[in-house]
Amino acid sequence: MPGRWLVSAAVCSLAVLIAMMAWEHLRIDPLAATPMAIATVAALLVTIAYVYRRPANRVQRIARDMSEYFGLFSLISLIGATATYPLSAGSRGFVDPALEQVDALLRFDWIAWYDVVAAHRSLQLLGTVAYQSIFVSPAILLGYFAWTGHRASARAFIAAFWVAAVLSLALFPFLPAEGPLAFLWRGPIPYMPESALYQMSLIPELRRHGISHVDLGALRGLVSAPSFHTASAILYVAAAWPFRRLRWPLLVINIAMLLSTPVEGTHYLVDMIAGALVAIAALGIVGEVRFRLAACEPAV
Repeated sequence: MPGRWLVSAAVCSLAVLIAMMAWEHLRIDPLAATPMAIATVAALLVTIAYVYRRPANRVQRIARDMSEYFGLFSLISLIGATATYPLSAGSRGFVDPALEQVDALLRFDWIAWYDVVAAHRSLQLLGTVAYQSIFVSPAILLGYFAWTGHRASARAFIAAFWVAAVLSLALFPFLPAEGPLAFLWRGPIPYMPESALYQMSLIPELRRHGISHVDLGALRGLVSAPSFHTASAILYVAAAWPFRRLRWPLLVINIAMLLSTPVEGTHYLVDMIAGALVAIAALGIVGEVRFRLAACEPAV
């Protein structure tokens, strides 16, 4: 997967985000601390990648590759998280009754799952750590790819992540949900998961245009279905699988993340199934593109 394609995809995504933010009258303060810090880090990564674009040694190559991989992955992640705000502002209603009905057909009892976690402090701590590992797996993958020189694998992984993000964001406006904690639970909340009640509180406020500024330092995940944690877990395992050193550690980490997702992410089971399908579709699309590109290369 050519690097320039990924850069073009990220730039186009940023342009679309800017247009969506303007349409919904949402702004980001460029002089706030977080945007300034992001701009500084981005400038540093771009500078390193440019200066070492023709590396003279292994250290320079690793620096160039890490700057490219982490820069693109972080930019795609930031754009995706921010895009949920204008998309939420333009959405209508909530589909929790339909999602809960599908869970009932699948014999998945979210309340029972939550009760077990709420009753055990150890499960809460483990679940929080596992849920936050969504940031750990890509760091391991991209660092390994940069260290070992697997540029094609790194770019294919980033491309699949971008496709999965685009698919998830495209589906999200049709499947806005409060989440099972807000929709199913009654009475005092004994344990507040990582995702809390942000969908229930932020989405209606965005629809009323009660929020005009998006704080990049306090971005919240507003997507219920498809579950992007689930999509990410499958993408991480798929990227790690060809490499023996990464295969089993990342499999264990991401199984733990999947087990934590219903409660910590306040997701219905059907959300996770949808996320898995998004990941499979993204892998298929990127695989097909890579196959066609390879077929177009002249024989040596």
